[in-house]
Amino acid sequence: MSNLDRYAAKFAQLKKVGSKAFIPFTMLGYPNRDACLQTMKAFVDSGASALELGLAFSDPMADGPTIQQAANETIATGFSVDDAFNLINDIRKYAPEIPIGLLVYYNMVLKYDPSKFYKKASAHGVDGILIADLPAESADEVADHAKLNNIKQIFIVSPLTDKIRLKAILQYAGGFIYAVSRLGITGVEARYDDQLKNLIASVKAQSELPICIGFGISNPQQAKTMCELGADGVITGSKIIEIIRSSPQADNQSALSEFLLAMVAAVTNYSAKSSADSSAPTPN
Repeated sequence: MSNLDRYAAKFAQLKKVGSKAFIPFTMLGYPNRDACLQTMKAFVDSGASALELGLAFSDPMADGPTIQQAANETIATGFSVDDAFNLINDIRKYAPEIPIGLLVYYNMVLKYDPSKFYKKASAHGVDGILIADLPAESADEVADHAKLNNIKQIFIVSPLTDKIRLKAILQYAGGFIYAVSRLGITGVEARYDDQLKNLIASVKAQSELPICIGFGISNPQQAKTMCELGADGVITGSKIIEIIRSSPQADNQSALSEFLLAMVAAVTNYSAKSSADSSAPTPN
């Protein structure tokens, strides 16, 4: 399957069975190359719908302290962008059909050269790229590279995104829309704004792209809440990094797998329950 089709195929499959997406995040190269590969394999084996992978950057303005620390520790090991691409290549061989998205910052793309960055990303099996600090107003700087290499450009929207700006974002967006559950940086704190439900409705009114919610989604109940608000999936990162950091090396995979399976079950069971409820006979 070409990387042009993976996101569309996955979300179509989920819709067919009445399920939602669970997309786990980790920092490429954290805490080291081999451990990171095992983490990504655990993502796949747990039934994750897609992968969201970060490139370690020195000033990740959209990320909270947990992911910032992981990025700093990864940079300190000398893990490079090329090392990251090679690691992606390994997980792509392990999971040929799962959508893989990169979360990066524009300085990294510019330093590497946008043309070379997108070409190499595509060659190593990347399906989507989210440049956290690249606004839609500047998306034309990478749009041609994304299109040429069959890579979906993913964008973040927030409860403050109005209809005019949303229209500008949707002009370039592909794969799915990354909606933040709250204003601020990534983390595990739960603070959901009433505007989030309106944001999801606004996106769905203007686009057929799936909407996945991130920022602060750290347990199954929060994942279910996002589904109740109309999200097509959830993204979790900081909690995963916390598990990797806090668990002894021998227990990492056990603790991580337990968490991943619970998150997958939350979005699957929610969807199954919703389908059962909708098909139940209406009382007279």
